[in-house]
Amino acid sequence: MSARPYIESILVVDDTEFMVQTLVDIFSAEGYRVSSARSGSEAVELYEHLLPDLVTLDLVMPGMDGLATLSALREMDPAARIVVVSGTGLEDKVIDAVRQGARNYLLKPFDRDKVLETTRRVLDEY
Repeated sequence: MSARPYIESILVVDDTEFMVQTLVDIFSAEGYRVSSARSGSEAVELYEHLLPDLVTLDLVMPGMDGLATLSALREMDPAARIVVVSGTGLEDKVIDAVRQGARNYLLKPFDRDKVLETTRRVLDEY
């Protein structure tokens, strides 16, 4: 694999501080530029300004949930690369998210290698 011509950016979206910090730590350690949002509406605002290469998006959040956020991001940028994040037992929501354009999914609790493998696969799609 050749070196990237720029540092790739990731927007982590989750309403739980621990989950945000876990993903930020994983991605930062690998050299990604990482930003975070604690809500769907904040994610939409940040996406418009940052245009990240990838978004990890929690499906279950108060207010604007993950599916609504996914829809808003895809409307803003149909090529947005989004990986949804879910706990077990929410398989129907994950399937809906993939149907609406999510590129892949991650299940909580996170396995560092799986997070990085999934992220790299989605980033390498283009």
